[in-house]
Amino acid sequence: MKSAIRVQLSFMMFLEFFIWGAWFVTLGTFVLKNLEGTTDSQVGVAFLTQSIGAVIAPFIVGIIADRFVSAQVILAVIHLVGAALLWTCSGMTSFDNFYPVLLVYMILYMPTLALVNSISFRQMHDPSKEFSFIRVFGTVGWIIAGLLIGWLQWEQTNSLALTFKMAAGASLLLGLFSFTLPKTPPTKKGTQISVKEILGLDAIRMLKSRSYLLFFLASIAICIPLAFYYNFTNPFLNEIGMKAAAGKQSMGQMSEFIFMLIMPVFFSKLGVKKMLALGMLAWVVRYTLFAYGNVDANNWMLISGIVLHGICYDFFFVTGQIYTDKVAGEEFKSSAQGFVTLATYGVGMLIGFLISGPIVEAYKTGPDTHNWHSIWLIPAGIAAVVLVLFMLFFKDSNSKQKAL
Repeated sequence: MKSAIRVQLSFMMFLEFFIWGAWFVTLGTFVLKNLEGTTDSQVGVAFLTQSIGAVIAPFIVGIIADRFVSAQVILAVIHLVGAALLWTCSGMTSFDNFYPVLLVYMILYMPTLALVNSISFRQMHDPSKEFSFIRVFGTVGWIIAGLLIGWLQWEQTNSLALTFKMAAGASLLLGLFSFTLPKTPPTKKGTQISVKEILGLDAIRMLKSRSYLLFFLASIAICIPLAFYYNFTNPFLNEIGMKAAAGKQSMGQMSEFIFMLIMPVFFSKLGVKKMLALGMLAWVVRYTLFAYGNVDANNWMLISGIVLHGICYDFFFVTGQIYTDKVAGEEFKSSAQGFVTLATYGVGMLIGFLISGPIVEAYKTGPDTHNWHSIWLIPAGIAAVVLVLFMLFFKDSNSKQKAL
């Protein structure tokens, strides 16, 4: 790959995840503090837009980008429209007005995650070796967004509307920049549209494998407690008095970056089952640390829970993507990844977003206070049950998986 193209793709990834990280981490706090009369349940509803976007995303990419319009042009248009929507969100004071704008934005944004990957892959000779060095700039973008929010003290000064304006500026920049990206024309122009193919349902036959079925169900189940982290970690940290909470949360992405680099070593030592189990165990430990942590003597527990993100995410989700790739074989690689993404970010997190809000609401102890100890033990318990059932019933019997 030419150096100029490498720089272009890296900058594209940086902006793509900077935009998301600029407002998503503090969304729960924004909903509760900046919108009038909101409840914890509405925080869950706001985050639910991600799952709705994840369900609709395959249709946009599968139908439009694969068959009609070049990927870089769609990416440009979406981010230009997205800039206007994000700027509009910054001025909202009512949840009823805010929610539909956010929903439209997420329906547009979620497909761009696949688009930036598609644009990158088409420029690479060997994606297995080249992609990680491009994708890592996305993690850097998310980290810098969090650090900026913490450094500017927008949480402490109740200025989180500015996070949407910052994201809008980055979205405008990426929209304009996308027109300069390498041409990525449709690969299936003129071919018949298949809903089954778009949703990855061709890969449903993999569920005939008992081990993969158990992994698939565990993936959905573990995404339920995951939603608690996305929804309420930032409001929790701000409520108990942690300064620059969004900046501290970026340590989770730093951890993710480090563990991504050393994952091959763990693969060779542990294999698939133990890797997946460690990822689930990390969720149990993280939520337990949150339950018993505070900003005084037990501040180390809060920081440790944040830093565990690298194991929580990489060991389960990245391992799961590799496991799915191995089980699917050459014929269903793409559809299999679409299928498991639909199940996790679509179904699993949708359930989590729906139940987390009412649960947090039930443990409210005052206008702006909660019994966080009891709240965090609930997702810890869910993750523990999933872990035990997985360890009891999952058997890594496929020879392809053993090769890992």
